[in-house]
Amino acid sequence: MIEFGHLTHVGLRRALNEDTYYGDSALGLWLVADGMGGHEYGEVASALAREVIVREVRAGRSLASAIVTADEEIIRCSKRRGDSLPMGTTVVAARVDGNRFEVAWVGDSRVYLWRDGSLTQISHDHSYVQELIAQGAISADQARNHPHRNVVTQALGVTAPDQLNVETLSGELRPGMQLLLCSDGLTEEVDDRQIAQVLAHRECSAQECVDGLVAAALDGGGSDNITVVLVRRH
Repeated sequence: MIEFGHLTHVGLRRALNEDTYYGDSALGLWLVADGMGGHEYGEVASALAREVIVREVRAGRSLASAIVTADEEIIRCSKRRGDSLPMGTTVVAARVDGNRFEVAWVGDSRVYLWRDGSLTQISHDHSYVQELIAQGAISADQARNHPHRNVVTQALGVTAPDQLNVETLSGELRPGMQLLLCSDGLTEEVDDRQIAQVLAHRECSAQECVDGLVAAALDGGGSDNITVVLVRRH
């Protein structure tokens, strides 16, 4: 059995929530999309990504293929409107089929796997600071406060489809395991250790864990929109 919790919050410093999300146990699909705050109509881009990915998956397409189609449609929509700047969005999506899961992502929205009492980030941020970490130029701790930590290197609507790097990963989802999908509004304010402490409360429902994570991000400053989806296998 799959249980999931979900919540989005505008945060404490933004007037508009440009994040969106989707969850459907029957389809076995969950996603989080974070519209680009620096671009016009980030909320349009994230909503369009959600609609296209859901439509494509319903039609039997793979996650990666659905995400590429979303990129193409957002670019087309932006061109039709004659926007001076492209509208963009990150996306992280998960599919669960029986005891298997697949995740796919573009940008710096993340997916974590809770397994055997420990939390692991299984996605890899498409961001400037992640490239610096990979080069050994800065540490993960330094990245948390880096002035360019919000600069993404890949985004739907911004990266051309032929250069889009849709990363995917699959594995087993056994009873007791959890998948956490979130926008950077959570990870900006709440570190992995704090996230793990919340997910360790197995007496709490998935929704209570999600509510606790969003509350922690608001307590931390709520500098951005916050979206959290938690998928738990029983």
